[in-house]
Amino acid sequence: MNLSTEEMYGYSITKTSRALLRFLSGHLKRYSITPEQWTVLKRVYENDGIKQKELASIADKDPATLAKILDLLERGEFVIRKTNHTDRRSYFIFITEKGTNLRNEVYVHLEHLFGQVLEGISDEELTIFTKVLQQIEKNAINDTDI
Repeated sequence: MNLSTEEMYGYSITKTSRALLRFLSGHLKRYSITPEQWTVLKRVYENDGIKQKELASIADKDPATLAKILDLLERGEFVIRKTNHTDRRSYFIFITEKGTNLRNEVYVHLEHLFGQVLEGISDEELTIFTKVLQQIEKNAINDTDI
């Protein structure tokens, strides 16, 4: 049986992505956050004081989704939003001490877990894998037929 390229690659990428999402979700439950919240928390940690609009871009979240995630992170006292006094429709996002502590704890845990997930894969293979994924993403983004 000959598999189509969509079946060989598209399905494989999707299946792997879903498996990793389930993996992350399961391990993040103990911290009472979702993978989406984790992504945003990491980006705020890396860019403390970032504008909400810029955060949406680097976290790859649409503005409405990001607003909901920030509501949850703010309710958990992991981040705070401060009004931009030069543009009252805009907010700056800051990580709190509690958010920094959570980020540090989760980061160490996930680094260990991903070490296990990547076990048996050489650095050279991972470098090639990363380049291939980046090219696939670039090709998908550059598709103007959508």
